[in-house]
Amino acid sequence: MNATPHVPPYAPGRVPLIGHAVPLLRNRLAFLQSLRKHGPIVRISVGPKAVTVINSPNLLQEMLTTHSKHFSKGLLFEKLKLFGKDALPVAEGSRHLTRRRLMQPAFHHRQIDTYIRTMYTTVDPMIAAWQGMGPLDMKTEMQLITQNVVMAALFSTTPNRDTGHAILKSVDTLFAAALRRALLPLPLLERLPTPGNRRTRRAGRVMRTAVSEVIADHLAHPDAYDDVVSLLLNTRDPDGTPLADEDILSEVTGLLAAGSETTAVTLTWLFHELARHPELERQLHSEVDTVLTSEPVTAQTLTQLTFTRRLVNESLRMYSPAWLVTRQATEPVRLGGTDLRVGEDIVWSPYTLHRDPALYPDPLRFDPDRWLPERPQPPKGAFIPFGAGKRQCMGNEFALAEATLITALIASRWRLRPVPGPAVRPVGAITLHPSTLHMSAQARTPVGHHREAV
Repeated sequence: MNATPHVPPYAPGRVPLIGHAVPLLRNRLAFLQSLRKHGPIVRISVGPKAVTVINSPNLLQEMLTTHSKHFSKGLLFEKLKLFGKDALPVAEGSRHLTRRRLMQPAFHHRQIDTYIRTMYTTVDPMIAAWQGMGPLDMKTEMQLITQNVVMAALFSTTPNRDTGHAILKSVDTLFAAALRRALLPLPLLERLPTPGNRRTRRAGRVMRTAVSEVIADHLAHPDAYDDVVSLLLNTRDPDGTPLADEDILSEVTGLLAAGSETTAVTLTWLFHELARHPELERQLHSEVDTVLTSEPVTAQTLTQLTFTRRLVNESLRMYSPAWLVTRQATEPVRLGGTDLRVGEDIVWSPYTLHRDPALYPDPLRFDPDRWLPERPQPPKGAFIPFGAGKRQCMGNEFALAEATLITALIASRWRLRPVPGPAVRPVGAITLHPSTLHMSAQARTPVGHHREAV
């Protein structure tokens, strides 16, 4: 006789018909944080739909590694196909494995070393242009910088500021649409000619046009480039067939969207915290003034920016950009003694995981020194800003190098000071971003002077 399946309990506060919709709408971050006290795995309901929330780092590791073959990426990633139907970030199964193997060389640590010069030559003139600009919308500025870094390093092109703004606006629109459709999955509404759907289609056209122009230029000058676009254009299937045009378009679009947003919001939060902690800002200035001398900036230079890297790690911990991640069970599976059914929707929150006092002492304190090697480190699976297992973000080393370099270059030239305005609060959209953050750039003179990268 079969044992009775063990299913997760529902969190308290469920209301007939609407479930936990009210606390989710009122403050989704606080609600998800409150679920941690109800155990390692708990259910909530959004209307009639049940969703399983995993709080335990051990269970997350089990799901993302040992049992990963039993799960697809889930509803949110399905809606992110607005950027490209089968692009690597949203691909499943054998297609994901094939594309990951194809793209992996572009993100190998030896290859990332060669991107340092491109990162430097892209970022330095952009932050130099802050002179006399007035208050900066930090999220927008960081998005423009990281977007240009991705395009320069991986696509060998750098748009001007107006074109960059147009691409950025389209990315934000598509991300917002994906989250809205994931939270309210009503396919019929997605096909109606509503203002929101029209904006989404226009944004999609802007993205496709921008990416198509990059691809067309590579096709017209095949010997001029050696980058990710070239890699895709030169790829052949085992039978000698090249990748379909739509597949190349999807991959480039997916990389552009995924590669800029998360790093940008991490940097935005980092400079927000530096403004709140002058002693940390002074320590950062001291390090960059010592390390960024007249010698060229290289990959070796980044290894000397140890405090800068700890600032990046602490920003990723406190403000994990991918604050909500989804999976869906594709077959029955037992996870930590709990039975999950086929089609079970699962979510977890790196944001709440990284702020759990059982895992991090004084978790609401911004403390980059918690990452010193002599300090006790969090248990395995408790720090996963880039995910884990076979779906771990392939661009994690690229993102960390980029964030470290951008932080150091900005700190070597500017002090960023907050502009009076509304209180800054975290907003859980497609990424975790500040509600508003405007800062003024005040010039500073570093002790040493960096000139160029090699």
